[in-house]
Amino acid sequence: MRNYDPSSQFAAPGPINRPHISNKSSKVSTQKAARKLYSHRKDMANYQNQIQSHRVGVIGAGISGTAAAKHLAHYSPVFEASDSLGGVWKHCSFSSTKLQTPRYDYEFSDYPWPERDSSSFPSHLEIVEYLCNYAKHFDVLKYVKFNSRVVEIRYVGDRETTQHDVIPAEYATLLRGYPIWEVAVEINQSKSLQWYAFEFLVICIGKYGDIPKMPTFAPGKGQEVFHGKVLHSLDYSKLDKDASRKLLHGKKVAIVGYRKSAIDLAMECAEANQGPNGQPCTMVIRTLHWTVPSYWIWGLPFFLFFSTRSSQFLHDRPNQGRFKTILAPLLSPMRKALSKFVESYLVWKLPLIKHGLKPDHPFLEDYASCQMAILPDNFFSEADKGNILFKRASKWWFWSGGIEFQDNTKLEADIVLLATGYDGKKKLQDLIPQPFSSLLVDSSGIMPLYRGTIHPLIPNMAFMGYVESLSNLHTAELRCKWLSRIADEKFKLPSIIKMIEHTTKETDILKRTTRFYQKQCIAAFSINYSDEICEEMGWNPWRKKNWLLEAFSPYNSQDYEEKKQT
Repeated sequence: MRNYDPSSQFAAPGPINRPHISNKSSKVSTQKAARKLYSHRKDMANYQNQIQSHRVGVIGAGISGTAAAKHLAHYSPVFEASDSLGGVWKHCSFSSTKLQTPRYDYEFSDYPWPERDSSSFPSHLEIVEYLCNYAKHFDVLKYVKFNSRVVEIRYVGDRETTQHDVIPAEYATLLRGYPIWEVAVEINQSKSLQWYAFEFLVICIGKYGDIPKMPTFAPGKGQEVFHGKVLHSLDYSKLDKDASRKLLHGKKVAIVGYRKSAIDLAMECAEANQGPNGQPCTMVIRTLHWTVPSYWIWGLPFFLFFSTRSSQFLHDRPNQGRFKTILAPLLSPMRKALSKFVESYLVWKLPLIKHGLKPDHPFLEDYASCQMAILPDNFFSEADKGNILFKRASKWWFWSGGIEFQDNTKLEADIVLLATGYDGKKKLQDLIPQPFSSLLVDSSGIMPLYRGTIHPLIPNMAFMGYVESLSNLHTAELRCKWLSRIADEKFKLPSIIKMIEHTTKETDILKRTTRFYQKQCIAAFSINYSDEICEEMGWNPWRKKNWLLEAFSPYNSQDYEEKKQT
């Protein structure tokens, strides 16, 4: 291992710096300097004896981290801060939380769900059980270090890789034969740290959990003036079923938000307040999004409209070629008509107009940004009974008795639940050292990740779980297969310039398609995304048995099972 100063974020390879001794120093000061040098060398020797070196390290053992552990098992330990696999499904779910897709759309290619054709959506507990069974089946657990929280990452590679100037150079090999990153791990919440050195790091800590995104207010309008209780959905998720029911029962509850977590909270609040002593809960909605009752539209399966090759051909995609670029404007009326067709069904099926919940933007914008939410059973039944109320408000703040709005109306509340999301990017920026932390997000607020995995300006580090689709498990697994082949040097990454060009094209597509582009969703071109990954791995991207299935059948993880590779 090369010599470097472990106390520096940017220690470059080289000899240990000796302390300067002035010519005017006395014999005593010379002896002090010698003792200081000896102590420094002794600390360095102890440090290098204690540090554990591995080729690859994986941080996080949720869905993405477990997939990375399986495909990079011959290289890596996995650090998991908690005592269990599961990530957000284990630690940020409510008792009512369920998957929003059928089982067969959320499974590993080589480990199908039991009863995979069941029409019911599995609960968060079933998903954690499935993930644990997968890890046991493939003997992944022996690589996972539980109760091991990564508290610091240091860069110890070459200084040349820290340049801010983007040059058309090759992205270096993932495994260089010497450490690039050092990781400090806090084990079982102890004060002592164990240090590890890695040639390559895979970050799988996800966008959700840990750091709640909290609204900010002017002085005198924050939660400090409110006499009730304020909880973020992250705090609420730590309550068991009895505690959450006790918290909500008989209380006036305001829920800020209108995405999946907020909708689940509203259902739990309505269920806890059944009976004569129950109180209605009110959803405070800043931005409306389209909600879907099921995966059927006017009697037709939802996948026909968005999840086949023929349907995705209507949408813009990166690297689509000159012919498709010319054709794209001509396809625009078809895209709009398709969106209107879906909207017409949702307005007919759901009481959106009655409750003032019809969004002003097209359905396609929500689909292309992964904002669409599947409604729980009986959601609008509870709303029709008056157990769930709705208040549209772009601006709100606290008063002593609840929430006040920009139209000068007030909502009384005993409890305010904030389903305002998580700051996953800040979680990453707090962990990754400078200057890489400042390079992580571009001026649009987007992480420019090549293949949703490699940041062109951050050396020897991959990110899993930061690009979304309708099946995050499927896209994470395929990227892990792709990453393991790069580590094994079966193919090389493009140059830095080409990777930046590719991520820029993806961002431009998202910006043209939806106003919610910062979500980094590939749902509208997910098949093309998988095609390009297959081509880089040397796989045939066309995975179906015949052209008819290729055109009109949806793709899922089973299509990318390795034994089907041809």
